Amino acid sequence: MITEERVPDEKYTEIAYEVADGVATITLDRPDRLNAFTHVMRAELIDAFDRTDADDAVRAVVVTGRGRGFCAGADLAAGGETFNADAPHRKAGRDALGTINAFPRDGGGTVSLRIARSLKPVIGAINGPAVGVGITMTLPMDIRLASTSAKIGFVFSRRGLVMEACSSWFLPRIVGIQQAMEWVATGRVFPAEEARAGGLVLRTYEPDDLLPAAYELAREIADNTSGVAVATSKQLMWRMLGADSPWDAHRYDSAAINLLGKEADVREGVESFLEKRKPDFPMKVSEDMPIVPPRWPDTPIDAVGGNS
Repeated sequence: MITEERVPDEKYTEIAYEVADGVATITLDRPDRLNAFTHVMRAELIDAFDRTDADDAVRAVVVTGRGRGFCAGADLAAGGETFNADAPHRKAGRDALGTINAFPRDGGGTVSLRIARSLKPVIGAINGPAVGVGITMTLPMDIRLASTSAKIGFVFSRRGLVMEACSSWFLPRIVGIQQAMEWVATGRVFPAEEARAGGLVLRTYEPDDLLPAAYELAREIADNTSGVAVATSKQLMWRMLGADSPWDAHRYDSAAINLLGKEADVREGVESFLEKRKPDFPMKVSEDMPIVPPRWPDTPIDAVGGNS
């Protein structure tokens, strides 16, 4: 239950940002366009995740959409030139993206990479239609929950486009190559229950129960765990998805256990358990993260700009 008053942040125009009781809520906020993705939304999302990482009062992040949709994908107002990076309407956004391998960076990819770098656990509350970048941006989120009314689609092949937002890396790791290929090759839109059965979302809820469930999960994290321990474990698990051997995990586990084992959060965690009381962890993610594992994902030398 959220008890602290939620005070809207007026800084943004296409998302909303609120913090209460240790949980930040980022809401895609273009309900008249089913929260369709734009370059403005891209920049605001990256800024919001910069803020959640910097704010030690934030212990978990919930991302959802305003109105009846989560995100209808890219805004297609420019018609057939929507995805043409050389078109005049794309110039400002293209310049802000920077380049990778000398090509303009994919805007959805810069958002996915920023979410992947989040030091706070991110819970996607998919409240309605989520297609294209509207679903691929959720793949680097740590946990996805969905309303039973949600419809999901990796529709790129039906638009003559390839999958984006780093989803060719994330999706097969989440659901397996066979399920990923079926959804992407057909480009069809499917119901939330199929997404749950396929492992794309963890659980589904009736529409009115979705956000309360997301907040209950976020508060379970915020109220009972060490932020530094959660952030370090999150980094370890995502980094190990690309590891060659369990020896890589053993290397980082050993270092992190030794570094954290001397620190105040471990003392508090053990003492509070023995004293049968709620823990009060003193360490801060912004200041006290151990130096291992190295921050994930690594930025390659050919990636320029894009705020991630």
